[in-house]
Amino acid sequence: MRSFSNLWYWIALAVMWSTASHWVLGVPYDMITRARRFGGEAEEDLRDLVRIYVNRLLFIADTTGVWMLAFASFLLTTLALLGFVYGVEFAQAVFLLGLPMGLVFALSIRTARRIKSADGEGLYRMLARHRFMTQAIGMVSIAITAFWGMWQNLALGVL
Repeated sequence: MRSFSNLWYWIALAVMWSTASHWVLGVPYDMITRARRFGGEAEEDLRDLVRIYVNRLLFIADTTGVWMLAFASFLLTTLALLGFVYGVEFAQAVFLLGLPMGLVFALSIRTARRIKSADGEGLYRMLARHRFMTQAIGMVSIAITAFWGMWQNLALGVL
């Protein structure tokens, strides 16, 4: 299973980060810009949707957070060991997808807690900052994945 020389892996990586940066805490970014620009009903809709997604995310984190963290840690550790100690390229590829998304999920929980405690003050700023941080994690992740993938392709002589 050659992951880094497979076009579908790179398409999946691009789609994953495009989707992650478009949906800010479950809210589409175009809805945020429309609410900021026009206000009124669009802003009310945004606040309602953010409230729903923040409450949902915090409920999940509060009820299953420890178990989710334990399972994700186990899974990422297993993938890291299989991939980088035992040389399984598929495990490397999945790890390079999963670890940054775990960071984005942790960032989402942190942002949701900040929004919940702020009661809507500075909502646009917090959502914009969350999107920026998600995009920064994505850029670093794509760069590391691209360098590692090209290194694997050159080292194994596939190309």
